[in-house]
Amino acid sequence: MSSIDRSQAVGGTRTYEVRTYGCQMNVHDSERLSGLLEDAGYVRAPEGADGDADVVVFNTCAVRENADNKLYGNLGHLAPRKAQRPGMQIAVGGCLAQKDRDTIVKRAPWVDVVFGTHNIGKLPVLLERARVQEEAQVEIAESLEAFPSTLPTRRESAYAAWVSISVGCNNTCTFCIVPALRGKEKDRRPGDVLAEIEALVAEGVSEITLLGQNVNAYGSDIGDREAFSKLLRACGSIEGLERVRFTSPHPRDFTDDVIAAMAETPNVMPQLHMPLQSGSDTVLKAMRRSYRQERYLGIIEKVRAAIPHAAISTDIIVGFPGETEEDFEQTLHVVREARFAQAFTFQYSKRPGTPAAEMDGQIPKKVVQERYERLVALQEEISWEENKKQVGRTLELMVAEGEGRKDGTTHRLSGRAPDSRLVHFTKPEQEVRPGDVVTVGITYAAPHHLLAEGPTLDVRRTRAGDAWEKRNAAGPAAPAGVMLGLPTVGVPEPLPAVTGGCAID
Repeated sequence: MSSIDRSQAVGGTRTYEVRTYGCQMNVHDSERLSGLLEDAGYVRAPEGADGDADVVVFNTCAVRENADNKLYGNLGHLAPRKAQRPGMQIAVGGCLAQKDRDTIVKRAPWVDVVFGTHNIGKLPVLLERARVQEEAQVEIAESLEAFPSTLPTRRESAYAAWVSISVGCNNTCTFCIVPALRGKEKDRRPGDVLAEIEALVAEGVSEITLLGQNVNAYGSDIGDREAFSKLLRACGSIEGLERVRFTSPHPRDFTDDVIAAMAETPNVMPQLHMPLQSGSDTVLKAMRRSYRQERYLGIIEKVRAAIPHAAISTDIIVGFPGETEEDFEQTLHVVREARFAQAFTFQYSKRPGTPAAEMDGQIPKKVVQERYERLVALQEEISWEENKKQVGRTLELMVAEGEGRKDGTTHRLSGRAPDSRLVHFTKPEQEVRPGDVVTVGITYAAPHHLLAEGPTLDVRRTRAGDAWEKRNAAGPAAPAGVMLGLPTVGVPEPLPAVTGGCAID
């Protein structure tokens, strides 16, 4: 009996809901989980189901100090609903599952399945086994069983997609538990990556984001130190691929050949997210980061020389154990020098299982908060000043779906500029679809977005817009995913900038 037949035998078509926590790696994995479930005959529950589904999957993050409290609170909320709904199943996967293993079932015995970061492809089998045996199934693999891109998928976007080029990380940052949960870096073969991109473009995708825990270390596992720059250049020869981005690189591996490839490949966008974490050499050493302030600012200088209009963003941790006021001032110095378009700032919080959690010199919350507020105020000022430089420029935007929360009331649409800045623009008379490209003139700047209040200068209908229109005309997806081996991945919108979590590298 096939998996679809089995699901129907236990009460007709079963619905599912996937709840995602953490970084873009988890978003990527959740699209795979959705694809696996649909391939097994499940149908996605309506938006806002809030646990009112036959299967609820939690894809967890273990980076934050209170990640487990958040999970168990949500599981507790579902316990009475599960008791009243015969056949309902709950599964927990991701980094917290990899870390806590049997603890989850002990604390929440109503959970049916626990699986880790290395065996997401087993979810449908484990659900079925739990149903038949009527007991929880806990299966945590210690190493990667199948590269995620070989699994079925349900992409959230018709026009933009993640493409994972590696998984795992070889770094040993003292604040990060990811290498222990995701394992050592494993690279895909370049030919497999390019074949996936070509397949996505054939489906209508026009923007891809190359994804890796330490994306520019790509090649270390296959013995080619220039593999990442070669991959960027190869993307430039794929007809129909309009925009290429990548996240997140590590300063240690950011070499001149990568900068040259960015500058010389037209469809590689003028945008760089480069995690700083701290501007203090002393703190960087304690973090076990393999670069120092001078090296970091040198990279920024080279990127700006090669790509003058590049928008550079970063991650910064405030209040790392042992951080002095002088150390923090060094972080402010780098922020002033680098002039980031955007910075994702985090107050240090203990990650259980990391060396930093046991370090002496934990900073009082009050001190961390005060420093954090100073950093945010400085970055807000710089972001606004940098955005003001965009006023008067003419930009091509890829129209986005769901990025302008007030678009309905302001009669605007929203899109992303080549450097990923968010732009709200006046809705033209001509029909415009997500994935289409418009040309606008920037008239106003705020710290986190731009406005184009005049008439749209040009509208270019694209294959990506056609793909979006076809998907929406088709209605709900049929309960059959992409067959095993045909790689497809995606993101909810065109390149949301990295938001930390376990992507902090």
